[in-house]
Amino acid sequence: MHYDVIVLGLGGMGSATAYQVARRGRRVLGLEQFGAAHDRGSSHGRTRVIRQSYYEDPAYVPLLLRAYELWREIEAETGADLLREVGGLMLGTETSDVVRGSLRSARTHGLEHELLDAEAIRRRFPALRPGTDTVALYERKAGFLRPEDSVRAHLARAASLGAELRFQEAVLGWEPKGSGVKVTTAKGTYAADRLVVSPGPWAPAVLADLRLPLVVERQVLYWFDPVGGVAPFSPDHFPIFLWEIEGGLVPYGFPATDGARGGVKVAYYRTPEERPCTPETIDRTVGAEETEHLRSTLRGRIPALDSSCLQATTCLYTTTPDKAFVLAVHPTCPQVSVACGFSGHGFKFCSVVGEIMADLALAGGTRHDIGLFRPDRLRPRGDSAR
Repeated sequence: MHYDVIVLGLGGMGSATAYQVARRGRRVLGLEQFGAAHDRGSSHGRTRVIRQSYYEDPAYVPLLLRAYELWREIEAETGADLLREVGGLMLGTETSDVVRGSLRSARTHGLEHELLDAEAIRRRFPALRPGTDTVALYERKAGFLRPEDSVRAHLARAASLGAELRFQEAVLGWEPKGSGVKVTTAKGTYAADRLVVSPGPWAPAVLADLRLPLVVERQVLYWFDPVGGVAPFSPDHFPIFLWEIEGGLVPYGFPATDGARGGVKVAYYRTPEERPCTPETIDRTVGAEETEHLRSTLRGRIPALDSSCLQATTCLYTTTPDKAFVLAVHPTCPQVSVACGFSGHGFKFCSVVGEIMADLALAGGTRHDIGLFRPDRLRPRGDSAR
């Protein structure tokens, strides 16, 4: 069978792309080497932060505003509960990147926000113990997404619109075939007019011809059992937070979303020491010293989380040198589009990245400004992909 579009990889980005192509009435095939909403890559962990006052760069904000609209659309179409706005605190000193960058984005785009000093933070969120030099930008629209449920919702809706989705089917390779593309898997060969490659942490191997300087990093997510119970951390009383501390470390966390014994999820935005790996070589065990490092970081800031760890699991970041994404038509194969390098902050964009990738596949361009994500920015001058 010949398809309009094949989507390689059905994690957060690929599932949203398959849905967006299918909703436009096109014949789409989705291929995934594991099961739906698996935990081997970068689209798991029960909760993911979503926020609009984006400290990384104001250029992301228009995409975020569209992402919110699209998250609400897929919720309405499926009845799934995916995005909860519980508010968000971006904490640090006045000169920290998290606070300064968040304020810049909020002011550039006229986003609703408040600035809080340490006393106001403690009064409104008693679980937190900021030092006197700590301030925060509070954003009411921030909150969290349910990643596994988000992937399932996009896949279910894509299937209901006619998408063919194949799981447990590893892709062995792809190649141009005339103006289209041929994809070979462990189970067969498929042809399509267009291919979208969204390979997550398998990008360095799958997109080796682009010679992108991608680094796959091991990260760890933790759930602590708060002293005194989860009530002060309930979504009605506790926001998501990002807290830049000395040395540039950014621990972040969530309200308690999974009941009395579900704990409070916290992690480092990036671990103190980079742990490069591949999806095949990652160490998925979590050592006691890693857990204690985060616990000691939280001890004076969120005292109730100086407690036992209920669970810890690993996650993979696929990181570019500038931490910006790669979203583009392949430079030498215009029938192929790529989405990779989401650098640990991409999941909140899944809904809009799906729209962008469907645009690129079906029209060769998009109304969204994706100039920040051109792959050629990452290559030395004079170097180009084959």
